Amino acid sequence: MDRLQDISVLLGRVLLSLIFIFSGFSKIMDYPGTEAYMESMGVPGSMLALVIIGELLGGLAILVGFKTRLFALLLIGFNIISALIFHSDFGDQTQMTMFMKNIAIAGGFLLLFAQGAGSYSIDNHKYY
Repeated sequence: MDRLQDISVLLGRVLLSLIFIFSGFSKIMDYPGTEAYMESMGVPGSMLALVIIGELLGGLAILVGFKTRLFALLLIGFNIISALIFHSDFGDQTQMTMFMKNIAIAGGFLLLFAQGAGSYSIDNHKYY
């Protein structure tokens, strides 16, 4: 890869990862509220800890480029499933926008899956 492409992949990973890292911490800070919201949407609140772990670990793994293709696939699934569960009220313009945001993020992860982590990543670190 040339330097511009290497830097672009790194910045893409950073930008994709931030929403999951911040979202995971946000859920921790309002655990009861998030749990109640999940339950109101038909998702067991007991799954919240798993969601937080997935968002934080997935976001951090993408950030540093660790097992990037695996975590990209997992986060594609997470984004599509959460879009369908939490943002499928297409009569509400805000929910439609949130649905499309999740689908667009899934598209970004699909590109990352195809591209790989790039040169500036743990995946491509050369051990001597």
